Amino acid sequence: MNGLYALKPWYAARLSGVRGALARREVSPDTLTAAGVLCGAGAAGALAWLPAPLAVLPVAVFLAARLGFANLDGALARDTGRTTRRGAVINELGDRAADLVVLAGFLTLAPLWLVAVAALAATLPSWVSLAGAAAGAPRRNGGPVGKTERCLLVAVAAATGWATPVLIVIAAGSALTALIRLGWLRKELA
Repeated sequence: MNGLYALKPWYAARLSGVRGALARREVSPDTLTAAGVLCGAGAAGALAWLPAPLAVLPVAVFLAARLGFANLDGALARDTGRTTRRGAVINELGDRAADLVVLAGFLTLAPLWLVAVAALAATLPSWVSLAGAAAGAPRRNGGPVGKTERCLLVAVAAATGWATPVLIVIAAGSALTALIRLGWLRKELA
């Protein structure tokens, strides 16, 4: 079950021209990682301070850019031969920071405890995948509520104002995604 992650190859192909332009301009992959975090902050700000449904357009644009930068940073590093272990760490930390800052946009809309639970749960699938990779398993992505699905759910909250139900779905779906990835790892590492 890959969820919307199955669209990544198609999306990456659409961004190939952008990657080429960035490579010609010698843009650093780390710059793209930072831009993704800033786009997450933009989405959070729009979610926190604009009423639904006015928030949906800026939130969707910032989240689309956040996903674009998340795709471009690693691809640009590979295309230009600039993959490093340090870059991999920066990429992962940037992705987690962007996830958390987006969810911080809910702090004006929902109880702190629920935002905290959703934020913790949203990081679990990635931590499971990283732990599996550290143990020698292939990196697993996708699942019912991965990064792309979370972005879509945040856009739903921006459109409808349903902050609490969306956070509940993010928390439960992310926990389920982590459990599914743990099941994959159990089979892989057996």
